[in-house]
Amino acid sequence: MPTTRSSQGSSAQVAQKRSAPDTSSPNKKAKTAKGQKTIEETINNAQDVVDEEDAIEEQIAGAEKNGDEKKVKELERREEAVKKREEAVNDKENQKKTGQDGDQYSNGSQEKNAFDEVKADTDDVTKAAMEEEVEMDSKIKANGDSVVEDPERARAMPSSILEKGIIYFFFRGRVGVEDPQGVEDVARSYIVLRPLPLGAKIGDGPLQDFGNARLLALPKKVLPKSKKDRFLVFVEKPKATIKDLKAQFGDSEYATKTQGTSHTPAATPFAEGVYAITSTGRESHLAYHITVPEIGELQKELGLNENGSYVVSVKNPTAPGPSNATLSNPAQYPESIQKKFRNLRWMPLEPELLDYEHTQFLIIGEGLGDMTKAVEEKSKDQKDESKEKPAEEMEKLEEEDMERVEHLKSDDPVFADLGLSSKQYTKMQTTW
Repeated sequence: MPTTRSSQGSSAQVAQKRSAPDTSSPNKKAKTAKGQKTIEETINNAQDVVDEEDAIEEQIAGAEKNGDEKKVKELERREEAVKKREEAVNDKENQKKTGQDGDQYSNGSQEKNAFDEVKADTDDVTKAAMEEEVEMDSKIKANGDSVVEDPERARAMPSSILEKGIIYFFFRGRVGVEDPQGVEDVARSYIVLRPLPLGAKIGDGPLQDFGNARLLALPKKVLPKSKKDRFLVFVEKPKATIKDLKAQFGDSEYATKTQGTSHTPAATPFAEGVYAITSTGRESHLAYHITVPEIGELQKELGLNENGSYVVSVKNPTAPGPSNATLSNPAQYPESIQKKFRNLRWMPLEPELLDYEHTQFLIIGEGLGDMTKAVEEKSKDQKDESKEKPAEEMEKLEEEDMERVEHLKSDDPVFADLGLSSKQYTKMQTTW
């Protein structure tokens, strides 16, 4: 819907014209030049335009409420016509005024030139960013060496590791906040999981896009900082491609009736590392180790340590719950998965549940600076000498990812992996 001019702005203009000093003689009636509108005519015309715009906006709101898209588009075209008519009248008046005041014409021309220069610079940055992302995307698609299958490693994989891969952490600032100065300026945080084949090792370069990423949203904005913390997380986008993630993380603008155009800033990465989803019998865990950056003030405030783990339980979408902790459109699982809940409210996380939109799960603080409990070896694996220990597999992942990151040309490995342009996204930082 096109941005509409608020009636407040028009009223201010009208008030200024009302309060213009009267230089005419008090005994003589002011004369109006031929073709020039009186103040009363200007006021009436301005108010007519405002009234017409308000009426159209009310009709659009009604049509949207009724779901009449055809009517909405028709009214939007009409609203745009009203705006153009108003602009044409204003341009004509400005041209007359400019003819009477050469200095004002000069100043207006300078302002227009300055605006054009800023717009041209913005367009150049956007174009350069798009070209950069196209080049990065081609490298991602062509990189078949980022994940290397290893049959021997697959055979030695401990049974407690259900999934492993690369993990990213992002946050997005509040609407209109371009430079967040603390958690209070954050609207929401996100986790991106990119699973790898269990038997694979991490190779070189940016990760190839397998279209299996999961975008997880954290409404609480921070991760658990103590063992008492238990926060809900939900799957916002399962089986996501890099293109999907870019669409989710980019900035956007939208029109409001009260504040004009509002700007939602792009998401900012604040960490990258490796992860594993493990099972120790009755519980599931999410263990992680951060590769970059070194943990700083920002990471600590958002609840990240160099490594750590959480106990993770998935909510039964059919089980009742408090309204503030229940999604209106919960996950829809096939019967084979739904049966696993056995009428219980919660069950340990299994990776396949993350492939369904709106899967809701609880993360509970566990290893705050270590992941010992999450990587405990199962008793049956202890008896099998061919099996690696879970902690050893995590160490291998850490070393491989560190080597991969060091060889990436990009200053920020998240940008290289997801094909994000540094011209449009804020680089990873450790302080606000």
